Amino acid sequence: MIITLPNDILRKKSKEVSLKRIKSPEILDLIKKMRAEVKKADGIGLAAVQIGILERVILVLVDGEFKAFINPKIIKKSWKKIAIEEACLSVPGKSGYVRRHQTIVVQALDENGNKIKPKFDELPAIILQHEIDHLNGILFIDKIIK
Repeated sequence: MIITLPNDILRKKSKEVSLKRIKSPEILDLIKKMRAEVKKADGIGLAAVQIGILERVILVLVDGEFKAFINPKIIKKSWKKIAIEEACLSVPGKSGYVRRHQTIVVQALDENGNKIKPKFDELPAIILQHEIDHLNGILFIDKIIK
């Protein structure tokens, strides 16, 4: 079940997943559960905190598939920003325009524990920034410009 405001867990910072735990059945089960929840809710991204788990794991819809990112960090971002209307499964009934970097490079581990450094533009970049914010206890409503 996806957690919604006013639940305080959404404002907590998630902890890094240790290398030892990355390939564990618990993390693989967490990713499987997250995939089921985001599909059921017809979402395009989900952070583990949104299902009550304070670990740095997110799912993002990329090229029609939900990709897992463990311990994601933005390591490069474009100067150019774009503002699009965002919404969130944890903040039902609200939406607003948020300004985010148009292009980002993310460093993370995939669900097999491999280091990855993909580059994303536009919508996938927006989704990643939104979900990484969740890992830091930040919601899109904190950044609405209109």
